[in-house]
Amino acid sequence: MPFLLRNLALNLGEGDELLPDRLLERFSLAPDELLDFCVVRKAIDARKKPHIKFIYSIEFALADEEGFWRRHCQDQDVEIVHAKREPQYTKLVGDKRIIIVGMGPAGLFAGLRLLEYGLTPTILERGRPVAERVKDIGAFWQRGALDPESNVQFGEGGAGTFSDGKLTTRIRDANCGYVIEKLVQFGAPREILYLAKPHVGTDRLRRVLVNIRRHLETNDVVIRFREKLTDIITDGERLRAVVINDRTEAPCDMLLLAPGNSARDTYSMLERRSIRLEQKAFAVGIRIEHPQELINRIQYGLSGHPQLPPADYALTWNDSRSGRSVYSFCMCPGGVVVAAASEEGGVVTNGMSDYRRNSSYANSALVVAVGKDDFPGKSSLAGVEFQRTLERNAFITGGGDYRAPAQNLMAFLGEKGTYGVSSTYLPGVREADLSHVLPGYVTNALREGIRSFERKMRGFITGEANLTGVETRTSAPVRIVRGEDLQSLTLRGLYPIGEGAGYAGGIMSSALDGIRAADAIVCSLL
Repeated sequence: MPFLLRNLALNLGEGDELLPDRLLERFSLAPDELLDFCVVRKAIDARKKPHIKFIYSIEFALADEEGFWRRHCQDQDVEIVHAKREPQYTKLVGDKRIIIVGMGPAGLFAGLRLLEYGLTPTILERGRPVAERVKDIGAFWQRGALDPESNVQFGEGGAGTFSDGKLTTRIRDANCGYVIEKLVQFGAPREILYLAKPHVGTDRLRRVLVNIRRHLETNDVVIRFREKLTDIITDGERLRAVVINDRTEAPCDMLLLAPGNSARDTYSMLERRSIRLEQKAFAVGIRIEHPQELINRIQYGLSGHPQLPPADYALTWNDSRSGRSVYSFCMCPGGVVVAAASEEGGVVTNGMSDYRRNSSYANSALVVAVGKDDFPGKSSLAGVEFQRTLERNAFITGGGDYRAPAQNLMAFLGEKGTYGVSSTYLPGVREADLSHVLPGYVTNALREGIRSFERKMRGFITGEANLTGVETRTSAPVRIVRGEDLQSLTLRGLYPIGEGAGYAGGIMSSALDGIRAADAIVCSLL
């Protein structure tokens, strides 16, 4: 009968090795009474900066369980930990031909879950394996040589491979632990099991992806790269087959479609095939970069400390007049801004960081919510065209060679003075007025939002901050409509999943959606 203790604190400068002693002091226990303990959560309390504390939740076992519980059952920070029931996966044998399209988090975790039940799907990925993908992206960042099928958006691991690798989500789902444990099993740092804000980092995530692929292939899951879904073949309202690379027809009974939010050609194909789609709101804006030490001082009251990770932030502001939200998105402490285009003639920004987050700069998207009233026309793909227009504007303004338009924050806010501009973005930037790239209502909302952020984080507005545009791929501009059984409302056998289908946002929620779809398929086969 182990116990859980919440809100056990250590001061900055104190090491985790003190935790057993603090636990014993907390309950006036002798050392020989403590049989075992482990950290299950660790968070940072920076409310009284610079007096930073670490707040822990500890699971522990004692020699005298009954006596301890009699004495402390009224303590609100203590509870009994009930034994976890290990999930049972019934091994299924069937002749259903299951295909997964897309090797992002939704597709990979759908594959892993199906394998738990003994099902061996075929996985198709339009891009390349991660090692080859790294080379293709390097060529783009260094020379502007874009491969439309192997880039930050497409390839093994999806767009999350070249990100911060954050695993936070507001979703309460029993499978959150399953996802974290699987990532650790395949090589992610063990600390993500207990950190309040876990992240893997792009460098560690690439190794994890290779291990997942090897596990799947070793267990008879077929993975095929450079294989793009280009059409579907139906028999009435039922899926019969898929077409790959406009050439090969593959019989298919169940298609888990996890295309990623940049698969615009896939959206167009579905529209031609009369699959029900609908417009979906998303957000657009710019990337802002500050010196990481500045963000540390604002958030911690310290420029840094060996025990503290680079500081992050999350900011929101709502314009009461227009109803538009302005918020930070995909914040990357100790990261860099990266070119994330997937189509020729467009500039797209994103943020990325390694596990150590050891860049001297912090970056985040600052974005404004947009919706159907902003899009050109009523087509389900109008949001895609809205994105393209901004990306082409940025491409032209940046000089037509994938350099991005950039501007000092003070200049963007209209402050008088001479301000230089710099960015970590590769292939490089060109100084420009970002108000000429973005719609006027987005520019105005960003300016007001940034001024409100300054009131929350004194020092946020500074000549040391620079903006790079544009950020357009915050989430899918389309939703592939599905029912409660997770199948398309217009085509039986089609399971739209993940961020690209319009049902998730980020690594964790996409993985969870893939698991739900796999479980739905299993339920239909039982």
